[in-house]
Amino acid sequence: MQIPNKSYLNHNTNISSSNMGEMPTPALVLPVILRPILAQLERRDVGAAQSLRSSILKTEQNNPGFCYDFIMAIVRRAELNVNLNECVLRLQGNLPETDLNEYRLTRTEEPFQELNRKSVALKVILSRIPDEIQDRKTFLETIKEIASAIKKLLDVVNEIGNFIPGVTGKQAVEQRKKEFVKYSKKFSTTLKEYFKEGQPNAVFISALYLIRQTNQIMLTVKSKCE
Repeated sequence: MQIPNKSYLNHNTNISSSNMGEMPTPALVLPVILRPILAQLERRDVGAAQSLRSSILKTEQNNPGFCYDFIMAIVRRAELNVNLNECVLRLQGNLPETDLNEYRLTRTEEPFQELNRKSVALKVILSRIPDEIQDRKTFLETIKEIASAIKKLLDVVNEIGNFIPGVTGKQAVEQRKKEFVKYSKKFSTTLKEYFKEGQPNAVFISALYLIRQTNQIMLTVKSKCE
């Protein structure tokens, strides 16, 4: 894929504080970019890595978007011509198993383990979009895979509803499912617009929304069932 120029970077990658909470990329910078780096650092110096991890997590919690701003500052300082939306989407497919624990369910019943598999499968397929979007035939096949993966994930979420105790827990998971469906429909609309206008960045962002919503489903199920 052709590397975007600086004007493309400034127009599509910078996210103002007014819509920081609405965009998916800032929420994914920590788990997709920084957490794997911290894991590598931990192999060299456990104490330093844990201290840095704690500081970053606390700062991000108190100032949402800090990690995104930090990475963007590095990008600007290095004068790199990159689209961070595209980068985060690509990297999502390369995360090692150890970096996925935050979104992994530990219950041993088959529906929970199946949800682990289906959520990872969907995110991996979505991460292939930057490499395949320019090849129309390949991309159309990928879209079919994404649609199938979305359906399979929703089927498992429906099945897990039987394991969730209490009305409040069931409602929380149901709400996450509705949000996921909403962004799935937006993804479909974005694809139609892409084939008319040929702007891939909108597809990258829409795919990141789906990844974020998938993560939210996993976190909600985890909090209500474990």
